[in-house]
Amino acid sequence: MAVDSSTELTEAEAANELMRLAKLIHRHNRLYHADDAPLISDAEFDALVRRNAELEEAFPHLVRPDSPSHKVGFEVASSPLSKVTHEVRMMSLDNAFTDEEVGEFVARVRRFLALAEDVPVAMTAEDKIDGLSCSLRYESGRLVRAATRGDGQVGEDVTPNVAHIADIPQQLGGNAPAVFEIRGEVYMERRAFAELNEQLLEDARQKAEAKGEQFDPSTARQFANPRNAAAGSLRQKDASATARRPLRFWAHGWGAASEVPGDTQHEVMRQIERWGLPISPDLRLCSTLEEVFAAYRTIGEGRANLPYEIDGVVYKVDRLDWQQRLGFVAKAPRWAIARKFPAEKAETVVEAIDIQVGRTGKLTPVGRLAPVLVGGVTVTNVTLHNRDEIARLGVRVGDRVVIQRAGDVIPQVVENLTRDQDRESFHFPDHCPECGSEAVAEEGEVDVRCTGGLICPAQRTERLKHFVSRGALDIDGLGEKTIDQFFALGWLESPVDIFRLHRRREEILALDGWQDKSVDNLLKAIEARREPDAARLLFGLGIRHVGVVTARDLMKNFHDLPTLRDTAERAHSGDEEALGLLTSIDGVGPAVVEALGDFFHEDHNCQVWEDLLSEVSPPPYIVETKDSAVAGKTVVFTGKLETMSRDEAKAQAEALGAKAAGSVSAKTGLVVAGPGAGSKLKKAAELGIEVIDEAAWAEIVKAAG
Repeated sequence: MAVDSSTELTEAEAANELMRLAKLIHRHNRLYHADDAPLISDAEFDALVRRNAELEEAFPHLVRPDSPSHKVGFEVASSPLSKVTHEVRMMSLDNAFTDEEVGEFVARVRRFLALAEDVPVAMTAEDKIDGLSCSLRYESGRLVRAATRGDGQVGEDVTPNVAHIADIPQQLGGNAPAVFEIRGEVYMERRAFAELNEQLLEDARQKAEAKGEQFDPSTARQFANPRNAAAGSLRQKDASATARRPLRFWAHGWGAASEVPGDTQHEVMRQIERWGLPISPDLRLCSTLEEVFAAYRTIGEGRANLPYEIDGVVYKVDRLDWQQRLGFVAKAPRWAIARKFPAEKAETVVEAIDIQVGRTGKLTPVGRLAPVLVGGVTVTNVTLHNRDEIARLGVRVGDRVVIQRAGDVIPQVVENLTRDQDRESFHFPDHCPECGSEAVAEEGEVDVRCTGGLICPAQRTERLKHFVSRGALDIDGLGEKTIDQFFALGWLESPVDIFRLHRRREEILALDGWQDKSVDNLLKAIEARREPDAARLLFGLGIRHVGVVTARDLMKNFHDLPTLRDTAERAHSGDEEALGLLTSIDGVGPAVVEALGDFFHEDHNCQVWEDLLSEVSPPPYIVETKDSAVAGKTVVFTGKLETMSRDEAKAQAEALGAKAAGSVSAKTGLVVAGPGAGSKLKKAAELGIEVIDEAAWAEIVKAAG
């Protein structure tokens, strides 16, 4: 799924972009799920998530601990509704955007389950309605609780509210299990949405007239779209307010169940329908890829005529025993995927091209556009990536371009409609616009970087922002504006200055907007990081090519920062033993070793390091593992596995707190050998490593629960 714009990035730039994406997606998740007040369209949000996935696929060692790919929905914070912990987590779905990606999804299922090519993979297909996820818990057929998804683990109790939704029965028809949670979407039809907004407008008009005020329609509260309206209506503290809103529901799955009434997805969904809950009228069973693609086309062609909003088609592996074997990744099932409808395109004019300087000194061109509506969102900026991309597109100020919101943080240019017109080319700067230092591209790289380093204010402030970011030290209260303000005042020059801000308490208190409580909260948050996680501290220093995952891998092996520094310095001076210690770590190659050596070779970096360690004391880095017989061990699978695929076996090992490796070494703790095991089995015998068969491995998995 990786695209050119990902593969052109260096590791440091990818880590920086992943950091920005994590913040941006987190913000829009909160606005969408918690506040019911999204600022961007679903297509735009999907583009952010897709870009994050592309970068994580291109740079798997940079996946952040706060990665959006690990999260579902948004946690329930302050709310007038009580919280509900889901017995079975409510997951979200991974997305596909092309036939090829759906085909690859089916191929992954085959590989994971080790299915022969002639074994059909039947899947259900149904339209993906744009609503609010809701779980209905029935006990002996009686509705006892309804809850929103929240962050997937904790949602909000909306039981009194759903009592007013006619589609949701209080008692299931027929014989129902002792416990069965039906999951689906609360939604609002288009006509009802339009009528609701008209009523809200009229209510606002009457209220203004009653006060003798002139009515301004722009001040009336209205919902942006039907999904917003459904979410806002369901999450009312007063259930009578929900009763006045025309909400609907349909089911698309289930959660906790004492008994599942069927062996396939299709059978269970039809039983839910017989119990009295509506399901998608377009639910169908597909036996071949051709039928899967046909379902997408048919549903898409009828989309405009539906009374409700849909944004794609959901496919699910039909056999429930296969679903159980496939299991889940961080936030989504391996057995389901959503094929989204394509993003929209639009034409507009490039009014200016600005150059932004990032934390690593990279000069990034951003096009400023004449405002244009794309997918219901007004777009004014477009990424131009780098100097070579501008040349490839021939983009200049005044050009008319086609943009689309797909696969990037901000929209991208897909075509320059006026590149043949006689107009002066854009001249990419050869000096930094922030500090005036020379800007050059290193050999073999397309990116132009400022050579000013820490004398460049843009780089210094961006590095400080990175240092306090969520994936690094995660210091509450030190946002971008505060860092910019303190930097301008000369209070923050280096990360160590953060830990000396307590000396400036009275000066901070004298600034506009700061009160005793806010200053004390900031200083308390800083003090809480006096013993930081060593991997987070290392990542926060912004060493090129050392992303969050690489930082963790380094600390797992060296356990403390002085040992890491000593090894890096020795490797930089040509010590073969030190070089071997570093490169033996998975994910640590020559680029990381060189970056570490270069960092510690610079006197000003060493000064920053030593100053920082005079203020903070990171404890030894110890990795906690799960309680299983193989937790903390390195496991190698070799030979033919007869009851599972290699991918499934590796997933089991990781779930048990072990590490799955591809080769046998002195670090290997266990070898699982199937028929046909060869050289790896021989090496395990030479090294005296324990070898078990597939049945014994299955017992370890079973014992771990």
